[in-house]
Amino acid sequence: MTGTTPYATLVAKARAGEVYLNDEAAAYHMYKACDTRLSDLQGLLDITQRVRNVTGFGDFDMAKTLESKFRSQAVGEPNSIYEVILKDIDAVKDLREVFSISFKSITGKDIENASALDYTTGQV
Repeated sequence: MTGTTPYATLVAKARAGEVYLNDEAAAYHMYKACDTRLSDLQGLLDITQRVRNVTGFGDFDMAKTLESKFRSQAVGEPNSIYEVILKDIDAVKDLREVFSISFKSITGKDIENASALDYTTGQV
């Protein structure tokens, strides 16, 4: 996401070294939580594609109008569920980048190379 959203501003500050999460394990787990959330949002985005073919309201003119209204709320307007999910995906990607930058500034290594075993708690 580009622009002046709060998350884009946060990413810019993280890139400049002005802000970061100062706990290695927290940065790692938040990054992984973002991955999970992105996967969930992608699944929701896929579901919204199915409602492009809204049918079943009947053959009356009012039914066709209703189908059109439901379709536009799902995928055809700036505040449709599809567009809202896209904005959420962009926000989570921005947050994930902040956590990645934080992890790298603490450890000196890329988060993608970190082992989950290093950040587990409790007994095995």
